[in-house]
Amino acid sequence: MEINKLVWKIGGEAGYGTMTTGLIFSKCCSRGGLNVFDYAEYPSLIRGGHNTYTVRTEDREIYSQIKLVDLLVALNKETIDLHKNELTFNGAIIYDHENINLDKNSVRQDIRLYQVPLLNLAREYGGDRLMTNSVSLGVSMAIIDYDFDILVNVISDIYKDKGEKIVSANINAAKGGYDYVRKNIQNDFKNKLRKISSEEKILLTGNEALSIGAIKAGCKFVAIYPMTPTSSILHYMTSHDLNYSIVVKQPEDEIAGINMAIGASFAGARAMVATSGGGFCLMTEALGLAAITETPIVIIVGQRGGPSTGLPTWTEQGDLRFVLHASQGDFPRIVLAPGDVDEFFYNAIKAFELAEKYHLPVIIFTDKYLAESHKTTKRFDDSKIRINRHGFISNEELNKISEYKRFRDSETGVSLRAVPGQKKGIFMVTSDEHQEDSLYNEEADNRKKMMDKRFRKLDYIIKEIPDPVLYGDKNSKITIIGWGSTKGPILEGMRFLKEQGINVRFLHLIYLNPFPVNKVSEIINDSNKTIVMENNKTGQLCGLIKEKTGKDVNYKFLKYDGRPFYPEEVLDKIKEIQ
Repeated sequence: MEINKLVWKIGGEAGYGTMTTGLIFSKCCSRGGLNVFDYAEYPSLIRGGHNTYTVRTEDREIYSQIKLVDLLVALNKETIDLHKNELTFNGAIIYDHENINLDKNSVRQDIRLYQVPLLNLAREYGGDRLMTNSVSLGVSMAIIDYDFDILVNVISDIYKDKGEKIVSANINAAKGGYDYVRKNIQNDFKNKLRKISSEEKILLTGNEALSIGAIKAGCKFVAIYPMTPTSSILHYMTSHDLNYSIVVKQPEDEIAGINMAIGASFAGARAMVATSGGGFCLMTEALGLAAITETPIVIIVGQRGGPSTGLPTWTEQGDLRFVLHASQGDFPRIVLAPGDVDEFFYNAIKAFELAEKYHLPVIIFTDKYLAESHKTTKRFDDSKIRINRHGFISNEELNKISEYKRFRDSETGVSLRAVPGQKKGIFMVTSDEHQEDSLYNEEADNRKKMMDKRFRKLDYIIKEIPDPVLYGDKNSKITIIGWGSTKGPILEGMRFLKEQGINVRFLHLIYLNPFPVNKVSEIINDSNKTIVMENNKTGQLCGLIKEKTGKDVNYKFLKYDGRPFYPEEVLDKIKEIQ
């Protein structure tokens, strides 16, 4: 019997609450002190199509989903057909035998089939077929022998805004499913969950962690036109705008959104926009405006499969080269790609600080996989976080100078900003090249001077950003290199490798511009075999490494089918090349 080790998966037709049901199951596990990672798949349809929600939980920290499933909740026949081969030995399927005609010979003999009249129980105890999901939760809790009171508390929290009637109906439906199993089914399932502590872990997505970091950083203006997978940032910020005095706008399009944010930043507010690759395409002209006017702004780019509309609800890392070179001309920018919820929180704060300190755009990568997957972590430690405003000129300083020059040349390339309303701080700037006092100037000497000034900032930024972290066996000569969301599956895959006596190391890149040339060169030189793993077709990080260091990696492992890496794939690939 496996205690506190389970992969639970629910599948069904879109539009019937599968996503909410999966989230409830995740929350039940985390509230028992267990560690959780969940992952959802759904088509870009409002109703119809196949949805799945997978929850992996253990009593040790986990970093990603895995391929195998222990307990499958099938709300329709399609779920069984598509996922029965994912089940572990002695795994189980919960299904409604009164509404799903299943040929038992089509399923492996070791798989347990738990037949439960889900629909009838939903109608009897909940009063509506939509309660089938809640019945399945109660059934699952009984099968894994988990504390039903935890489920009651989570359902109450999830549905509290819908009123007591809805809360009671869902609890009754779950209890009906739970009691049915207790009375009618011989429970010989191999996996059981037990509450292990009352430790207050938090369960959140990458988008939620990023939003909390932005709030903590003092972001006061947000403009987001909804676009998967960053729409939930808009929802989160909107739900907290009054508590933290944030102006949140849903503009008519992405062009308006970034220009609003530039205006808010020009006025002195910390400002942010969020979009996906298609929306960022529309923002690129304004990105150049922020660059030449040296206006701080933080931009979230949530990657999904392209080009064009591409795969709206699936994941990819195909926008790296685009973001590094977006908008015409040369200008400095900071690009970073956190790899988990903790890195999103802390690096969101750092992004706002760097944008304001160096007066330039900072772009944070996420993708569908990280943006929407939930992970448990400890509560963020903000005790040492100090939010200091940077780069503004005071009224006292303005009174001491005869002429304010917004773009005065300096050793660091940074010029002090005045904001509207400051006496003697008036300046006018357009999207044209300008001289120190901000007036238009296209002379050769001035152009070179201002370009050099802007790029000089990178010499100081590189000293402030941390080196990429090296995980695993530091003495291994096999090195995996990845960026952003590949972190979790690679770390999990390294566990599998270690269990088989294979030790490797992993260099995870968060900051991609300015590029950590020295650290990457050092690690490649010290490796016998290097392999880059990334979710795109062309090996964009491989090309960037070659461009910046002059070095080639030995192997590429590229995945671009809209799905994230799985640890099992990491295991197989390393065994292939070792």
